[in-house]
Amino acid sequence: MEKRIEEYDVVVIGGGAGGMTAALYAGRARLKTLLLEKSLIGGLATYTSEIENYPGFPEGIDGTELMKLFDKQFRKFGVNVKLTDCKGVERLEDGRWCVSTFRTNYYAKAVVISTGGRNRLTGAPGEENYLDKGISFCATCDAARYTGKKVLIIGSGDAAIEEGTFLTRFCSEVWVSVVHDEGHVDANQVAAEKAFKNEKMHFIWNTSVDSFEGDDMLKRVNLKNLKTGEIIPVDVDGCFLFIGYLPNTQLFEGLVNLDSRGYVITNEEMETNQPGIFAAGDVRAKVLRQVATAVGDGAVAGSMAERYISDLDTIHDDILSKDRVIVFYYNASEDNDRAVLLKLETYGKEHGIEIKPVDIYKSDKVMRILSGAHLSAYLYKEGKKVASASLKENFDLSSIESAL
Repeated sequence: MEKRIEEYDVVVIGGGAGGMTAALYAGRARLKTLLLEKSLIGGLATYTSEIENYPGFPEGIDGTELMKLFDKQFRKFGVNVKLTDCKGVERLEDGRWCVSTFRTNYYAKAVVISTGGRNRLTGAPGEENYLDKGISFCATCDAARYTGKKVLIIGSGDAAIEEGTFLTRFCSEVWVSVVHDEGHVDANQVAAEKAFKNEKMHFIWNTSVDSFEGDDMLKRVNLKNLKTGEIIPVDVDGCFLFIGYLPNTQLFEGLVNLDSRGYVITNEEMETNQPGIFAAGDVRAKVLRQVATAVGDGAVAGSMAERYISDLDTIHDDILSKDRVIVFYYNASEDNDRAVLLKLETYGKEHGIEIKPVDIYKSDKVMRILSGAHLSAYLYKEGKKVASASLKENFDLSSIESAL
């Protein structure tokens, strides 16, 4: 089957808080923008019953409701949305990127990876048998199912403790398996204090999952005491896993640099090692993963994608579309650089060739995209680099003259 081809300025892969914010900034800059999301707009934030630390909502807000506001806002700027799965990203010969889906290839000048993460499993025997059959990852989604029943939570981070507290509104008992010693959890102090005071919440310290048991549905979780080795059977109606996430970066292995845990490595401008590919949100290597930090990432990524595309347009209009042009990279704040530029401009007038100075003081993106170097001149003919000369040591353009 031959795929359709659609062209965009920016393609955002992933519709969580970071992806929607990146799309908002790109769309507001009047860039033709597409957002791809394979399942649920809003991402994992939609599974959070109450977000109390997102600025602007002093009483807190339901995660689903907050993501609905995000969704409404970014669409206002003309962003196109496709609910489909990304199959891969590869560079085209003209420097753009091809984001492929099952039926369509989307060509883009810039790509923002915002694919977030997926829930981590325990790996214990029997687990695979009870996914969606008693094992859940979303208290908001499944709490009502366990009204008046007993559930077990695995984990002790913010999500585990906060969602466990939420479950006490429905469940008769909420038990929590914690790997640490008594009294120690990984959640923030406010959430922990609420949980410890909640009469419906009970903690099983120094334990991890040994196995899951049941018939058609989960009936029992066997916990192992990490100090004594004792197996502790816990009869339950349901079990919620809140033990962290794994980044959804399998598609991008070998394309962009990943850290040892699989998160995308970026600089402070959300740039990856590939020109034109940015990353935002929980998929990025960083110290804190929250809606607030995802929004910050998305704002930077969308803005930097706009700047990158502006640089591409400069490259095309001022360099690659010219019959002959000498490109010179210099730092306008340096006296020596300005003196060399003056000599080069005089040379251009004498030899009837256009000089295109590129100031790298504020941004060196054009230089990096074209693989240039500081205080070097490059001769382009009909869009191709044919000669170069370093002017750091002396003003010698003989290599360029021979190619004129």
